[in-house]
Amino acid sequence: MECAIITTYRCNAHCQMCHTWKNPSKIEEEISVEVMDKIPPGYERLNITGGESMLRKDIEEIVAVLDKKTDGLEISTNGYFTDRIVNIAKKFPNIHVRVSIEGLPKLNDELRGIKDGFDHGLRTVLRLKEIGLKNVGFSIVISDRNAKDLLDLYDLMAFMDMEFASATMHNSFYFFRNDNKIENLEVVTEETQKFIRALLTSKRKNLRMRIKDWFRAYFNLGILNYMEGNTHPLPCGAGTDLFLLDPYGNVLACNGSDELWIMGNLKKRDFDEIWHSEQAELVRKKTKNCTKNCWMTGTAVPAIRRQIWKPASWVLKNKIRLLLGKDIGFNL
Repeated sequence: MECAIITTYRCNAHCQMCHTWKNPSKIEEEISVEVMDKIPPGYERLNITGGESMLRKDIEEIVAVLDKKTDGLEISTNGYFTDRIVNIAKKFPNIHVRVSIEGLPKLNDELRGIKDGFDHGLRTVLRLKEIGLKNVGFSIVISDRNAKDLLDLYDLMAFMDMEFASATMHNSFYFFRNDNKIENLEVVTEETQKFIRALLTSKRKNLRMRIKDWFRAYFNLGILNYMEGNTHPLPCGAGTDLFLLDPYGNVLACNGSDELWIMGNLKKRDFDEIWHSEQAELVRKKTKNCTKNCWMTGTAVPAIRRQIWKPASWVLKNKIRLLLGKDIGFNL
């Protein structure tokens, strides 16, 4: 199972596709470390996110508590607070860090609304690499605004032997947006297909990273499929394979719904009581009947792992196609 902790809705960036910064949580209302510690251990992946999680003054204490609950603690950040992130990584060398970047310098700073944001983000990943953090890299939200920078950013991360994660715009309560839209689907389709080809023909020296790129090709085909308005073939496990904890203590099924699908509040009840409650079952019924067809990391990756033969079959089939001089089949 996977879990994401939304530590705060406060953010120092002004991203165009996400308006959490317009709806900040109040410091005094945000969940304490003690509440987060009520989450049981044993997660395959646990993500610390926001807003900007580095704005929490107790972020080091948060990491200390959550690092014990998973072998895959990931911090999502805009990378602006380099020293703070590096100091945490020195104390917790097994964490994963993803720095959100929306394009090359000029475009990134425009889309994320933060002066010198690219410079800070790049400096952060360089410092983390310098101290020996093994799992570090960029993440990007693909849109028609930044699609032409996608391949260059991937090449940069591949050259630096770093990770490169991706998502696309969504509308939900979490982003405080209901009008995100791909305006130029032709451009984003063309550039995303180039990116998928690059992933499937990865030339990374590290075999593990190369294989991860092959499966990321499948994941990004899912992103393209979502942007084109199609349904996807894998069932959503929101509320079963994944849950979120918001800044106010609410245990949520996912972050893709239009409204908050609340299972219970961790400030008031124990986790097991919430997870096995009647309210949780009602929420799970909602997720099963959901027709949004989201393709988000939190729900898509567990679904891929659960039916690994589907992406593996797609990878094998299309590697053979490439060997025969044919193009990739862009269908799931």
